[in-house]
Amino acid sequence: MVKIVGIGGSLRPDSYSQKALAIATQRIETLGATVEILDLRTMTLPFCDGGDDYAAYPDVAKLRQAVKQADGLILATPEYHGSVSGVLKNALDLMSFDELSDKVTGLISVLGGQSNSNALNDLRVILRWVHGWVIPEQIAVGQAWKAFDANGNLVDEALSKRFDQFAQSLLQNTQKLRGVPASASVQAS
Repeated sequence: MVKIVGIGGSLRPDSYSQKALAIATQRIETLGATVEILDLRTMTLPFCDGGDDYAAYPDVAKLRQAVKQADGLILATPEYHGSVSGVLKNALDLMSFDELSDKVTGLISVLGGQSNSNALNDLRVILRWVHGWVIPEQIAVGQAWKAFDANGNLVDEALSKRFDQFAQSLLQNTQKLRGVPASASVQAS
């Protein structure tokens, strides 16, 4: 069975990035994958200093171990000043090739204004640098303040279909690139 780790790059309590990650998680779980969310809002992570020893921070070991054991990743970030959030970049910097190499990754960005791909492009560069595989489907949620209803559901059917395509692509590409068999529910459909 495909195991995915989702990481949201926002520390806000009512984060749109976390809402988008939750939707992507639900869609890929429906297809038969298991997903573990690492909520950076609840983890104590230091600023990366370029070293390897963070023994005083057990959440670094938790982050590294969860990502290392995963077949793929979902990274969701708000776009701050035209790029990836600092908290997500720092979490990625706390890992190395050992954790990130060969991971199949789906990318989501959330913006207050019009959607664009700056954060997504920057994440592609980062993942390519550590020898990860980024799926071609990506999601940029523009004007996030009106993309979700009060319950965190998407209000735009076309965007909802993009999440379905994203989940399908992440699952299929992870199975192909990581050699992970489909779950019984996916094989039956």
